Amino acid sequence: MNKITRRRLPVGIQSFKKIREERYLYVDKSDIVWDLANNGNQNNYLSRPRRFGKSVLVDTLQAYFEGKKELFKGLAIEKLEKEWTEYPVLHFSMASGKHLEKNELQKYLLFILEKNERVFGIQSDLQAPNLRLANLIATVYQKTGKQVVVLIDEYDAPLLDVVHENSSLEALRNVMRNFYSPLKDYEPYLRFVFLTGITKFSQLSIFSELNNITNISMDDEYAGICGITKEELLTQMSEDIDALGEKIGKTREETITALKDYYDGYHFSGESPDIFNPFSLLNAMSKGKLDYYWFTSGTPTYLINMMKKFDTAYTDFAEGMEADASDFDAPTDADLMTTLTPLLYQSGYITIKGYDKEYDSYFLGIPNKEVRLGLTKALIPYYVTSNTVATNNTIRNMARALNKEDLDLALQHLQTFLGTVPYCDNTDYEGHYQQMLFVIFSLLSAYMADVEVRTPKGRVDMVLRSKTHLYLFELKLNKSANVAMKQINLKEYPKRFALCGLPVVKVGVNFDMEKHTITDWKVEEE
Repeated sequence: MNKITRRRLPVGIQSFKKIREERYLYVDKSDIVWDLANNGNQNNYLSRPRRFGKSVLVDTLQAYFEGKKELFKGLAIEKLEKEWTEYPVLHFSMASGKHLEKNELQKYLLFILEKNERVFGIQSDLQAPNLRLANLIATVYQKTGKQVVVLIDEYDAPLLDVVHENSSLEALRNVMRNFYSPLKDYEPYLRFVFLTGITKFSQLSIFSELNNITNISMDDEYAGICGITKEELLTQMSEDIDALGEKIGKTREETITALKDYYDGYHFSGESPDIFNPFSLLNAMSKGKLDYYWFTSGTPTYLINMMKKFDTAYTDFAEGMEADASDFDAPTDADLMTTLTPLLYQSGYITIKGYDKEYDSYFLGIPNKEVRLGLTKALIPYYVTSNTVATNNTIRNMARALNKEDLDLALQHLQTFLGTVPYCDNTDYEGHYQQMLFVIFSLLSAYMADVEVRTPKGRVDMVLRSKTHLYLFELKLNKSANVAMKQINLKEYPKRFALCGLPVVKVGVNFDMEKHTITDWKVEEE
């Protein structure tokens, strides 16, 4: 077989001009860009998780509005655009406005304003960012005789690090609210306004007076504007699939299945196509290796802290949840937050899995293997220990034992592990041990774990499915494995799974609160 050479993939590149001129792969979104610019609203906002292609989209919009026809040669937009009218574009990136106090943030805003002023030969000594932006829009309009396009990338970046605090948020929010106010006051001077971010702007209360922004984040027609759809993968990236398959030793179909398992599963509207995480997909194809690229590029520390604060169990969302459309608008401020749903969704840890149109209700769940395993690993320090080496070794040993159908040995490894690691606080209730066991077994990537599985006479604490067996776990705290096994038999749990096609194994497990580990267990095959 001839060796397949991988194309240049734009990993970490946000410049549309660079991608096109240096012949990197560009997954063609130009038809959606044209539709947004010509058939959409004048003022738009798009929310997507981090590293989902928002910056490339903004840069593409800038190239289009600046009339750079040559950069779009061969793309779908060529059949749509006939005039290529040039407009003056103001492009603001707030990405570097993080971790700043009020005065520093104002200086940063003046800095990016001056950067845009130089493009149009404008000088200003105004020190109020909102007045300076208003002056810039009006002056550019007067100098060019054309309406102005304003593109703001990561509009919420200055607030994301403090949005869940009470101390700095209000001061920084006032600065940003004032800065953005000319976008409404100077609307007649504007051709098009587009903002991207992670947090929905209504939740940050910085646009309380700017009520002319249309949120397109959950519109069906723009669901695929960021990320890579399954259709785009199979057509525009077909040769990259083959190159990756050759590298990892899989057939084309096996490679597609693996990519779907790892990186697919995102949906951003009720009728959204399947969407792959672009950052992870491009990294996997560039490096020739399936790995957890998106998850390891950022840590969910804040999410874990908020789970503690709201006493939210991993299984509350890991196994799916339902949300009303209004739940996506719930506040994310620390003092106002009542649910983790918006935070989980906006940050990309859960996504839309289904939509009930009749009740305007969304079914949500973890997108894919990358997020599930990454989040599970991040929860280990919360439920067990921060010793990742010991955790990883134990998981491997348990997996090897289970692959040999030796559940006793797997539980021995778990017993030793739990008995030797420093233990976390607040573990004096049965639910904690259930969650802990679920998190640990979820790291066994070849196995499917579920908790609180309903049966006609009750609920099984945990169900673990392997290729060869179905294990039913009943957990007890400060009792005995015999007590746990009696409950399994009394409630007739195995009957619920009689048609699963696998031998059913009953497992009673007892935890000791003082020793913080398993003291005894009992295993019986049905």
